[in-house]
Amino acid sequence: MQRTAHFVLYTRSNELAHARLGVVVAKRFAPRAVTRNTIKRITRELFRQSMLPPVDCIVRLSKPVNAKSGPAITAALKTALRLEVVRLFQPLRQGGTQP
Repeated sequence: MQRTAHFVLYTRSNELAHARLGVVVAKRFAPRAVTRNTIKRITRELFRQSMLPPVDCIVRLSKPVNAKSGPAITAALKTALRLEVVRLFQPLRQGGTQP
């Protein structure tokens, strides 16, 4: 299990020739659908680019990223989320899978 400010990554090795991804974005942490979909899109894009070993990954949003009162998504929020997800996948690319 690995953590960043807003995300938790759970991993388990699999018997397949490729990695698999699951993304969990709860409504209580990202109240707007636009925000939830953006998080999922960014995570999937970075997962595809990561070239990971055969592992099953679950990325879960664990803290609120914004509120209903503010904008749904901003360039700064997208950049911050991108950096966090890249940090999550970094140890896996270097071969640090957990059973």
